[in-house]
Amino acid sequence: MQLQGRTFLVSGGSSGLGAACVTEFSRNGAGVVIADVSERGEELARELGASVVFVRTDVTDGAQVQRAVDTAAQKFGALHGAVNCAGIATAERVIGRQGPLPLDHFSKVIAVNLIGTFNVIRLAAAKMLEHSAEPGEDRGVIVCTASVAAYDGQIGQAAYSASKGGIVALTLPVAREFAQHQIRVASIAPGIFDTPLLAGLPEPARESLGKQVPFPSRLGRPSEYAALARHIIENQMINGEVIRLDGAIRMAPK
Repeated sequence: MQLQGRTFLVSGGSSGLGAACVTEFSRNGAGVVIADVSERGEELARELGASVVFVRTDVTDGAQVQRAVDTAAQKFGALHGAVNCAGIATAERVIGRQGPLPLDHFSKVIAVNLIGTFNVIRLAAAKMLEHSAEPGEDRGVIVCTASVAAYDGQIGQAAYSASKGGIVALTLPVAREFAQHQIRVASIAPGIFDTPLLAGLPEPARESLGKQVPFPSRLGRPSEYAALARHIIENQMINGEVIRLDGAIRMAPK
């Protein structure tokens, strides 16, 4: 599959990794729907032009995701892919100074990161089935965002690591199920990337984080994530795989 003339939905597309994908895809001839709770997506859509549409979307809400999926098909004729970048991160110990971690804190991270990703997968794939594909051709491609925390979770990341571990675990079974429909599924597990999550840190702290990466010893760039997402879409043999994008980092306990 090539980007030119195809349509993609990018959850969490208003900033960070998602915004980089929106920019990369639209500048290479794709139609893109930004599905995000942040109104910054509307500004990005205006900046990139008619090939990008913003639909305010909470990924945990089935009706809102369905509206974004329907918008993609109505605006551009069909939906050919989805990139899942919507997510939240917390840093809370299971037993903290105030006692056990409130259950709703854990549940919220699972709801947004894991259930939200699955919500987009199920509704986007159903929409992809509405258009035909020649034998051997991609009907659709779905890219999910896991994290190195799925493998190297640090103290305080129980909820986040569990949510991203779930994405790792669902990648292969969903890819196997969707193979009969000619829809591929793969995930990216980024390391430490220069996203809004880290933007508020002092520069010395950001530099310190970058130096933990063996090589290149810096924070990852969102454009590098977008480049890999594009390659997954264009390389048909990538299916059912989780690719670490981390400069060889292995996170310490804390």
